[in-house]
Amino acid sequence: MIARRRQVALALTALLAAGAACQAKDHGPPTGSGHPAPSAAGPRGFTLVASGDVLPHSSIIDRARFDAGGTGYDFRPMLAGVEPVVSRADLALCHMETVYGANGVYTGYPTFKSPPEVAAGLAATGYDSCSTASNHSLDDGAEGISRTLDALDRAGVRHAGSARTESEASTPTLLRAGPAKVAHLAYTYDTNGFPLPQGQPWAVGLIDENKMIADARAARAAGADVVVVSVHWGTEWQDEPDENQLALARALTAARTGGRPDVDLVLGTHAHVPQAYEKVNGTWVIYGMGDQIAGAMSNHDGVQDPRGNQSTLGRFTFAPPARPGERWRVTKAEFVPQLFDVDAGRVVDLNRALAQGAEVRGVRDRIRDVVLSRGAAADGLVMGK
Repeated sequence: MIARRRQVALALTALLAAGAACQAKDHGPPTGSGHPAPSAAGPRGFTLVASGDVLPHSSIIDRARFDAGGTGYDFRPMLAGVEPVVSRADLALCHMETVYGANGVYTGYPTFKSPPEVAAGLAATGYDSCSTASNHSLDDGAEGISRTLDALDRAGVRHAGSARTESEASTPTLLRAGPAKVAHLAYTYDTNGFPLPQGQPWAVGLIDENKMIADARAARAAGADVVVVSVHWGTEWQDEPDENQLALARALTAARTGGRPDVDLVLGTHAHVPQAYEKVNGTWVIYGMGDQIAGAMSNHDGVQDPRGNQSTLGRFTFAPPARPGERWRVTKAEFVPQLFDVDAGRVVDLNRALAQGAEVRGVRDRIRDVVLSRGAAADGLVMGK
């Protein structure tokens, strides 16, 4: 079995190298503003892609150092396999689960301090903004938050979910996506028992239904055409969304002002495994995208679980409203199945890797079945490429 996995890893590495050689880079500005020209047929919409947890375990840090030639850290090769999908979107969102360390002191589980070079890798892949609210947001206190957001700023990657100042915490992250303004908000269920820094109750966005809805309304008042909410929630290693996820999804998607939904898209992270997509009250919810980058993962039984390296990338095409004041509509909803190959140290777009055989196809099909398990296909969700 180990030999077979290594054969698959080598084949996938070759596939990624070939893909990187033939793919032209197409990065827009950090706010996601530079992409296809407007259609002559009428006002154009925009595409938004979102992906799951970036969780650099010690093995991931070691791989990035190897990819940098032993000096520094390079996370770009890890993400090269999904760069064509990410960079072509008008707006691309990631989830940066960990904080960044300093002076070469980097750690994996259980308290993470990742190399700040992660931010440059995300920017090079085409990500425009990252949610930073997670149960690991306070792994290194307020200093960890500041280092992380400073590094993302230097890389030109926007962020939402943690903050250095009260003003930053209360100001919605507004991003340009083609002709639209998109607000990105982010929250987490907990910070692993680490208390919020003294005098800084705003440092990390915590799940609070009423506050989340109030923030969405404030973002709309600030000019957002579309409001996207990233939520770090759910039960680890559970394919199905739990009752808390279902209840919060219903509340967020039911909230309306003047007949218009306050939230236009919900993006879930944390569970380590892919979870279902579902249209709730007319709004798309991804309960869990899974881990985009993570080392070999062990579940609650202490058994290495390959699901911890499986994920999806959601892609949504938005069209402008027919009349002023109405919502931007999702006209196409897609998911792209992904795998982090822990042997090759690379994120793999499973649709592009299908030529490598039945083992890859089986992983792709399992992800598809989970994603569609709550009836999303009937609402138009399709597997994208």
